[in-house]
Amino acid sequence: MTVQSVLPHSSEQVPGNHHPTSIRPHESGRRFGVRDGLFQAVAQGAGEQYLSAFALLLHATPFHLSILSAIPQLLGTWAQLVSVKVAHWFPSRASQVFWGIIGQSVAWIPIFALPLLWPRQGPWMLIAAVAVYFTFTHFTSPVWNSLITDLLEPNERGMYFARRARTIAMTSFVALCLAGALLSFFEQQQLLWVGFSVMFLIAGLCRSASAFLLMKVSDLPPHEPSSNSTGFRVFLRTGMSKNFRRFLLFSGLMHSAVLVAGPFFVIYLLQDLHLAHWQYGTWLAAGIIGQFLTLPAWGQFGDRFGNKALLSFTGLLVAFLPMLYLCGTTWSFLVTVNFFGGVVWAGLGLGLNNYVFDAVQPADRAKAVAISSVVNAIGWTMGTMIGSVLINTLPAKLQVGALTLESVSNLPFIFFLSGLLRLIVSATLLRTFHEPRQVEQRAHHRLLWELPLLKPLRQLSRRPPITNQ
Repeated sequence: MTVQSVLPHSSEQVPGNHHPTSIRPHESGRRFGVRDGLFQAVAQGAGEQYLSAFALLLHATPFHLSILSAIPQLLGTWAQLVSVKVAHWFPSRASQVFWGIIGQSVAWIPIFALPLLWPRQGPWMLIAAVAVYFTFTHFTSPVWNSLITDLLEPNERGMYFARRARTIAMTSFVALCLAGALLSFFEQQQLLWVGFSVMFLIAGLCRSASAFLLMKVSDLPPHEPSSNSTGFRVFLRTGMSKNFRRFLLFSGLMHSAVLVAGPFFVIYLLQDLHLAHWQYGTWLAAGIIGQFLTLPAWGQFGDRFGNKALLSFTGLLVAFLPMLYLCGTTWSFLVTVNFFGGVVWAGLGLGLNNYVFDAVQPADRAKAVAISSVVNAIGWTMGTMIGSVLINTLPAKLQVGALTLESVSNLPFIFFLSGLLRLIVSATLLRTFHEPRQVEQRAHHRLLWELPLLKPLRQLSRRPPITNQ
């Protein structure tokens, strides 16, 4: 579900399990986590990823795109707090997840229909409908994470979530490519509306399929609230460690720095550089491929060396990604940059999600997930608002002494500023919190060679040469 959606289960033997052929407890629940990810990935790749492009079809302005990115997330995240508060209204956690998924499925109808009914207010109608969709998505998130985490041992969470995320990434890639081809076909026929309607219908049906699969799961663990379970106020005052508070500050400010640029890549690529929809879809798909190739390695890294080490590397690397958009505008270069963006974001997303699970007591996980999402959404909103101000004030030509920097628009400069803010956040806050689990310790310069893409190169360089006998 949303940002917490990560990871699937594999058939590999788990440490401590000496009977790989035996059926492990809650196996159908683990499989549901994977299959739910498959259908969720289709909804993301063929639906959520193209919401900004749909908004441009409705003549949305940069301000509309900022609101589209910020407000639905902010409203939806507050739904997580409500979700925890009303959990006792439902007979089980599975029931709460079921109705949240049904809400997501139905919400795709107004996402497409409302802008058609009121075309003059199309962007605002889309924003309102997307807000409803993300409200249901976030309503499901805390209980879904609590449910799935109870099925896993602490030392397998990284690999499970990584593999589920890898499944999501590959399915999203296929959905993105097919959706991009579909849009390009209808664009040639001057029927883009039809293309979007087909995509959004498929997205809604896929979320319904997840609800149907959940009805067939029979071995989910019952939820037994702790006898000393506390409310949000008590948890905020006494349930959060200093480590977790500092992590929340890092996570919230990182989201803010990222979203200074995040909503505007679609404008830069489609309007400023005039890429075709299939080229934009390929750019999006490159990031998904980067995730797909490296997620298992990031999961292993986090399980072995800790999520703090994972955040330390990816938090610094993610700062340089948007700066690269000042270096070139060729399509192949942009696709390459987004591929490495997918690699880095795969690790950063896993680290941000899994650190929350490790930093609090099991009984407080749903509350911790909700609070983390609220903090991130506040940062998300701040970042998009700052970005929308900058896009209307920053010039497209900068003079620095004798050096003149000129671009097709001011957006590459905003991207560079976003990267600089990310670097400041990482450099100042990563040192303020620590790893809550006992993990293998290793110096950072040695950990560097354990990173995805670098580790295979190191292993290859150490292979003995093949000689003819």
